[in-house]
Amino acid sequence: MLSSNRHSRGIGETMARWIEQELDLEPGFVDRPLDAAERLPVKQAELPYELEPVGVWDDETPLEDGEVELPFLKEVELSAGSGRTVIHEAGSRKMRFGARTMRARGVEPANAVCVTVTGNSMEPVLRAGATVSIDRGTTRIHDGDMYAIDHDGQLRVKQLYRLPGGGIRLRSFNRDEHPDEEYSLEQIERHKIRVLGRVWWGAMFF
Repeated sequence: MLSSNRHSRGIGETMARWIEQELDLEPGFVDRPLDAAERLPVKQAELPYELEPVGVWDDETPLEDGEVELPFLKEVELSAGSGRTVIHEAGSRKMRFGARTMRARGVEPANAVCVTVTGNSMEPVLRAGATVSIDRGTTRIHDGDMYAIDHDGQLRVKQLYRLPGGGIRLRSFNRDEHPDEEYSLEQIERHKIRVLGRVWWGAMFF
């Protein structure tokens, strides 16, 4: 086994042990190199969203029957050099999903949009550049589920937990580098934190 402060996956000691516990792996599993064909056994049934491969198509590929295109959300700077951003739909970038599959999961296609994950705060579950789809019809917080939020113009994907008095806790999977953030109701209003929707689908990149 590697020393307690070094891991072959570039993650901290706390995160390494958390992964092993959550995925029922033997102690030290994440410290040893994986063969190319070896995969971590993700507990799909316990995740509040689906992790699936992404289909390949281009703008010229026609929509099939029962298929819908979902737009992406992105941060848009209000004025050149201001540093202030707001979240809008990206008009040209879209992903395709089956409408029947979405409705079977309780998601109305009209309520769904996609989001690109930035940074390493949600590793190892979602790496930078991964895509998730959110259901804007579900903004009520269920503790531990993953949501996209508008944090004063910044688009973030986090696990959310309710706190007494109307506050919320924002949690990252990479807690060694990104500790929990807690906001009271007053701070939520001051920081303009708004839940955009619950993550119902995700594409995980390794």
